[in-house]
Amino acid sequence: MTLLFATNQVAKLALPAGMAGWSSDDTWVVVTAALAAMACALPGCWLVLRQQSLMGDVLSHTTLPGLVMAFLAVHLLAASGLIPPENEPAARHLFLFCGALLTGILSAFLAEWLQQFGQVESSAALGVVLSTLFAAGLLMIRLFADNVHVDPECVLFGTIETVALGEPGVPQATLAVGAICLLNLLLTGLFFKELRMTAFDAGLATALGFPARLIHLGLMAVTSATVVFAFESVGSILVVAMLIVPAAAAHLLTDRLSWLIGLSLGIAALSAIGGHVAAIVVPPLVFGWLGYADVGAASTAGMTALASGALFLLAWIAAPQHGLVSKIAGRLRLTFTIACEDILGLLYRLDEAHLPAEGVSLRFLVQSVRGHAGWITRLAVAYLRRTSQLAYDAGGYRLTDAGRQHATHLVRSHRLWESYMARHFVLADDHLHATASRLEHFIGPDLQTKLAAELDSPQTDPHGKDIPQ
Repeated sequence: MTLLFATNQVAKLALPAGMAGWSSDDTWVVVTAALAAMACALPGCWLVLRQQSLMGDVLSHTTLPGLVMAFLAVHLLAASGLIPPENEPAARHLFLFCGALLTGILSAFLAEWLQQFGQVESSAALGVVLSTLFAAGLLMIRLFADNVHVDPECVLFGTIETVALGEPGVPQATLAVGAICLLNLLLTGLFFKELRMTAFDAGLATALGFPARLIHLGLMAVTSATVVFAFESVGSILVVAMLIVPAAAAHLLTDRLSWLIGLSLGIAALSAIGGHVAAIVVPPLVFGWLGYADVGAASTAGMTALASGALFLLAWIAAPQHGLVSKIAGRLRLTFTIACEDILGLLYRLDEAHLPAEGVSLRFLVQSVRGHAGWITRLAVAYLRRTSQLAYDAGGYRLTDAGRQHATHLVRSHRLWESYMARHFVLADDHLHATASRLEHFIGPDLQTKLAAELDSPQTDPHGKDIPQ
């Protein structure tokens, strides 16, 4: 008996050396890869939101026992004559689908059971379930299908390049992944409210009457079925990548759920298009420069996974709110704002103490404003002059009316917070200033009013200094 999960050295479709040789076969490859990627991205959105990204990799391995049992069942039924030979391919797909569903539900149930009743950490529970069920599937192959031949290349990369080989019209693989993609879209639309509620707060969903556990098991079953249908055509690399990477990239770009789902679908489709184009163009181009003119196209599935990783990297760098550039710019902006306010606060306190008599120089400001690089202090001084909060005359820098108003607000926040801490906490006076110096930049007018009301509008701080009114 031979259990065939991957074709044995299938004839690969020769991809064109460049875009000039694009054919209808390439179009079907792109369409199939895009549909498979989008089918995986839909349940992947909910896995990412539930912080269960590892579950996609788990299900791609734990479905093996279900697939083995389903295949053996079809073989036995066909051998006994209960399934006619012409119906065996359709029956095999149906049984594999059901086997994946049942194994996916079992995987989720076992992981949840280990976590709740076995007091096992969530990722450790997933690891136990993955290794155990995958080993069980391998053991079943050893016992009941010892002569199975698994082609590692097809298992990893699939046979997507051959999707349209010798098939007139719409390829069967395209119809299969298109059907599972449409089914996932339909289920997402029908159960959107339930999925959203259980993804963000399962406890609240249960209290409101939503069957959170049943929805979780259903999501695992759908993910398992998606893995099985996509795995046959595009291989494990693309399936595992598309379950997580598009949703993770979309999550960096937006915090709105509807936009996240739409962006993940777009990223998945764009990864498929870019992956196939890159598989055709990049290897001959790169290796041609290196002097290897006989290098052909690369694997579409591998390049698609690589393209999705490149899009994720781009989102991680350039996302408007959660991107690396945005975060660095935000930190620099905050540092610059604090430097400006520290300069204003320093000049206010110097004026309050009538020091120094000879005026305040730029060098004095750079040396006195601590915690900031000298170039930031110089930029802050230039900005304050440009916004008319600082003026410079023969005696040095001084506050303008606008600058004094800003500094008054800052010093008032500082001294009110010192007074609040002195009243509610047992702290030495020399412990109050450092904390207030950090928080004074984040206290707005509303919080100032509440602090003043709480403290009965004090006139001086714990150090005896006047609180500006």
